[in-house]
Amino acid sequence: MRYFSLNKQSPDVGFKEATLQGQAPDKGLYFPDHIPVIEKEYFDKIEQYSNEDIAFRLLKPYVEGALPDEELARIVGETINFPIPLEKVREDIYSLELFHGPTLAFKDVGARFMSRCLGYFARERSERVVVLVATSGDTGGAVAHGFYDVPGVDVVILYPSGKVSSVQEKQLTTLGKNIHALEVTGSFDDCQQLVKQAFTDAALTSRIFLTSANSINVARWLPQQIYYLLAWKQWKEKEQPPVICVPSGNFGNICAGLLAHRSGLPASHFIAACNANDVVTRYLQGGDYQPQKAVPTLSNAMDVGNPSNFVRILELFNHEFGSLSKVLSSASISDEETKQTIRRVFEQDGYLTDPHGAVGLLALERYLGEHQGQRGFFLETAHPVKFYDVVEPVIGTAIPLPPAVQSIVDLEKQSHVIAPDYEELSAYLRGRYH
Repeated sequence: MRYFSLNKQSPDVGFKEATLQGQAPDKGLYFPDHIPVIEKEYFDKIEQYSNEDIAFRLLKPYVEGALPDEELARIVGETINFPIPLEKVREDIYSLELFHGPTLAFKDVGARFMSRCLGYFARERSERVVVLVATSGDTGGAVAHGFYDVPGVDVVILYPSGKVSSVQEKQLTTLGKNIHALEVTGSFDDCQQLVKQAFTDAALTSRIFLTSANSINVARWLPQQIYYLLAWKQWKEKEQPPVICVPSGNFGNICAGLLAHRSGLPASHFIAACNANDVVTRYLQGGDYQPQKAVPTLSNAMDVGNPSNFVRILELFNHEFGSLSKVLSSASISDEETKQTIRRVFEQDGYLTDPHGAVGLLALERYLGEHQGQRGFFLETAHPVKFYDVVEPVIGTAIPLPPAVQSIVDLEKQSHVIAPDYEELSAYLRGRYH
């Protein structure tokens, strides 16, 4: 498998180079030169295969030439060594629970896969690999835990001060060792812009080997396809493929689902569920694609005004709006609607969602209301306890703390505060990695 830059101004590379570089030299995102096709018979018999076999079969074509089979088998085994259940909420709606990993968020899958790939590739390098990543919430914790104590790799995480939940902040600021947190006095878009600027700073990259762990990196993006296949394995109504609704911020997650669909995954429709940051919603409703400044919401991990991965979705559909709009629609959900959904579903169905899952659930409800007879699932992307300060006042009761949270609530955060100013980031990196 080769990967080309979507800006078409850089040489094609293999999986190893695409992972290590993160972004192409021409600032484009890497994209596979072909989409592997999985035969229909495989999906018809998917219950016969173990989760590890499914993940291995899915990802092998993408890592061809970069990872030996035994290494890929080890990596996928460690990537998905926790439950990923499809839980019934009501007759026509299911929840794909992606919060049973170490940081209680869907990003554990991509972060664990990428960290192990980078750890393997770093063994061959004499210089230290520095992973530079921006987070709007869950990416930071997942990347921090995925890379914690990996030999030859340091992680620098930029997060917007006061705009991530307290649990999310503890997860990315309390590990120490090779994990370093930069608290930026700005928005997630500011953090993302600083990271992008660092990668285009030739003076910096000539001294420090930088790579990214955001979903722009193919090793973070591609393994997210796994849980869509595991959902299909658990889907009982095989004669009626599901509507799949994905809470969407930077659009890497839903892009992975659409990629799996192009490979053969059965699905009747995809919905990108957005909050007030609705640039894609407005585009799919027939408007122009107009990036905007992100606004803060209760579903903070989706507070992205210029989603990086949407260009990959356009590439998947050859930039043809008509083809894209047949497969993908979008809805924008307000904070008030999010809170109402959390309360209503908890009281009526006995199911507790986090704010992101609530956005997905309501968007799915609306779609199914207009398309009678269909069923679907939404992605519950994080454990509600990560947003207890939002959820608990809504449901009027405390959420029991899972062990993963109990162990960090009393730890002191360790962060270095910087302004949303590239010179401050550059000075920090040059000072640490001189």
